[in-house]
Amino acid sequence: MRCPFCGGMDTRVIDSRLAGEGSQVRRRRECTACGDRFTTYEAAELLMPHIVKTDGTREPFDEQKLLTGVLRALEKRPVDTESVDAAISHIKHRLQSCGEREIPSRQLGEWVMEELRSLDQVAYVRFASVYRSFQDVSEFRDEIERLEKGPTPEEQRNQMPLLPGDEEDS
Repeated sequence: MRCPFCGGMDTRVIDSRLAGEGSQVRRRRECTACGDRFTTYEAAELLMPHIVKTDGTREPFDEQKLLTGVLRALEKRPVDTESVDAAISHIKHRLQSCGEREIPSRQLGEWVMEELRSLDQVAYVRFASVYRSFQDVSEFRDEIERLEKGPTPEEQRNQMPLLPGDEEDS
């Protein structure tokens, strides 16, 4: 690893720890040339599937685009940053674990709506209105009625998984 201070090519690891809920390794390094210390983060590089848009075009998954859409739906809503990060992480995990090289944008949108539904119902309706292209007030009303009929986010969180291994999907 090249030293960011002097450009020296020889550094040594002083300390290693798990970071990011165990998905990263934090390494404290020291340059043997100048003696300065710095921190690096190491994570597994997993390939994300390409997103197939409704018009048939394909594009690489863009985490920033996903985050922007979620934050736009959550604008001025009382949802903490940790919950947003957890939702994004959960969606990324689903993308990685699906085992597909390509995934329809519709599927990704549905996963985003599931996460928003459990985070904030107003943000969910905002996202759904754009995602499903609501044309009039009656479509908003229908979606709100569906939301009211289903279990509350608290009830969903407290529900036991149907199958072993479904803890992550609930």
